[in-house]
Amino acid sequence: MSLSRRWLDPLRSRWWKRRRVRSPRLSTRNGLSLHLRLDDPYSYLVVQLVEQVNDLLVEKLKPLKLVLHTASAGHDGPVWMRLEDWQQHVLQDAETLAHQHRFIFQANAGFPDPAQMQQALDILRYTALTGQDYLHLLQNLFHMVWQHQQGKLATLHQMALKRAMSEGKSRDFASQIIQFSEAPLPSTYWQFGGRRYQGIDDVLRLSRRLKKQRLLTAEPVLLINHIEWGEHLVSDPLLLADIQARHAELEMYVALEDPLSWLLLDYLQREMLEYYNIRLNVFPVSYQGRDRFDWELMMRLSRRIGVPFAPFCRPGPNSVFLMASALASRNPEEIGARLLTLLKPIWTRGRDVEFLPHQQELICKEEMAAAETTTEWLLENDRRWQALGVPELPAFRLQVEGQTVHFGGLYRLWMLEAHLSDRLAQP
Repeated sequence: MSLSRRWLDPLRSRWWKRRRVRSPRLSTRNGLSLHLRLDDPYSYLVVQLVEQVNDLLVEKLKPLKLVLHTASAGHDGPVWMRLEDWQQHVLQDAETLAHQHRFIFQANAGFPDPAQMQQALDILRYTALTGQDYLHLLQNLFHMVWQHQQGKLATLHQMALKRAMSEGKSRDFASQIIQFSEAPLPSTYWQFGGRRYQGIDDVLRLSRRLKKQRLLTAEPVLLINHIEWGEHLVSDPLLLADIQARHAELEMYVALEDPLSWLLLDYLQREMLEYYNIRLNVFPVSYQGRDRFDWELMMRLSRRIGVPFAPFCRPGPNSVFLMASALASRNPEEIGARLLTLLKPIWTRGRDVEFLPHQQELICKEEMAAAETTTEWLLENDRRWQALGVPELPAFRLQVEGQTVHFGGLYRLWMLEAHLSDRLAQP
């Protein structure tokens, strides 16, 4: 590892930790905008919130600005994932979000038909509606294209074109409400004060920001079944005992250079595993280049979940391999505890595994597996992770009484508790 990283990382991370956090007041000059795509499943979920959000905004932010992108960004997943697998993943993920937060979505319907999407675009361009009426139409059109309601679309399309012809086809009725962009859009997002907020995952963060700046007229209740950090869905002793008796098993696939591996593993160990009687098996994967992360996001997460973070020294490829060699000869259920003892000095005391004094402090030579064994072990873990069809890391596989659910990433950890509580309603 470079000397600059070894010495500057701890200094920089210590500064991030100690600096006074003063949240800036974001500018309202450009209002609040929402970027959508007709064939994006997350856009389909978000569009079901637009009427409610617009109704909550103070007058100076109204109307909510809409930007509808007509070009897809294509495959937005990792290189090892086929386009078909990526599409299946986003459909299932959107279905899970819809089930959790009571949105309308049917994953089995598949992606919209291009011809029907073009009809919907024409309707949006040439329908003379304004305000909430237009937002209601937009939501209904998303329902139609995703539910393949060909008859309704054809009827509305003819009406819109007929009106456009009678009043001059060059007139764009919707120009003051919605903009159409040919720029590719990977996934839906909100934009406010120069910042971007992910479509569904950052809705609560956005609503808190708007509420803090007194830009909402009432309390926002947008994701009704949101699970906060440190809170448990099941607290009743009898129901909790029922879950504990089911002996759930959780597989966790982690990138050792990713700070989420430390933060979420420590959080799970402290808040979840013993509480729900979950057996955890950890599988480190090969180096994924995830050491270029959002420092501010990780600091914010560490404060929310109460896990120490900083001063740290980000592990590089060689550090990852050295840590993996200390884990390769252990059983999966033993790796979690050992990994915590490795990661804690790295992410809270700035230890560098490549620096010999630190290496001797963290790893015993006797526990290190041969290079060939470590390489084969990491490649096998890669194959197991990729077989899940979950592109995000950490990736999880939860198994309860023969039923299995896959999920991954920081924004899906709530699925662990949601699935366990759902099991209570099943025989």
